[in-house]
Amino acid sequence: MPSVHFALLVAAGVLSGTVNALAGGGSLLLFPVLLAVGFPPLAANVTNSVIQCPGYLGLALGGHRELRGQRSRVLSTTGVTIGGSLVGSLLLLVLPASVFNAVVPVLVALASVLLGAQRWLARWIGEPEPGTLDRRVVLLPAVFIAAIYGGYFGGALGVILIAVLALTAHDDLRRLNAVKGVLSLITGVVSAVVFAIGAPVAWSVVALLAPVNLIGGFLGAKLAGRLPVSALRAAVVVVGLTVSIYLFVR
Repeated sequence: MPSVHFALLVAAGVLSGTVNALAGGGSLLLFPVLLAVGFPPLAANVTNSVIQCPGYLGLALGGHRELRGQRSRVLSTTGVTIGGSLVGSLLLLVLPASVFNAVVPVLVALASVLLGAQRWLARWIGEPEPGTLDRRVVLLPAVFIAAIYGGYFGGALGVILIAVLALTAHDDLRRLNAVKGVLSLITGVVSAVVFAIGAPVAWSVVALLAPVNLIGGFLGAKLAGRLPVSALRAAVVVVGLTVSIYLFVR
């Protein structure tokens, strides 16, 4: 690997983990860098998905206190998350690469727009009322669909999950964010297992960037409150939309 590519990947890995910890959407930064150093879109996507797993683990562990009293909610959503992740990741392997190449610009654009609208969505949804029963008839199918998306592509999955949870599971948003971390981890692990069996994962790059991504997440946690999160989110959105346009026209 050329030294320039090595340095670019390491820098993107650290930045991705940092942005994930601060604003979310860091995978949308690493994906175009993998494309830039020569990976085809499918290989870049599955490699990126596996790299993000340590960050999901850190997010889940960091929210363990907020998970107290949510055993029923976590158990009920775990099953549909596993099922949806399997469907999404298997679709990625079964469908021709040409389908993914055609769909990925739309998915990148969708993830970027959702990330940009995250604060607006939070204001629109409002603060849920603790103690109200979850609307599981909507919650479980919605989580299942979100997990399919996460298994197939995964960019800005956390934004989708927190929106679904906030609309259907009435609780404090900090507690729902902890559930989001668990569901993101489950989606990442299931996808990684499937991709390990039959996808073109660049394991040397995973070995390099997974620890680096975790370090970036640690740095992001330390920098929380010191950096302008809105500016970081805007930068990720601009990068994501630029990549989407490039993939559309190339």
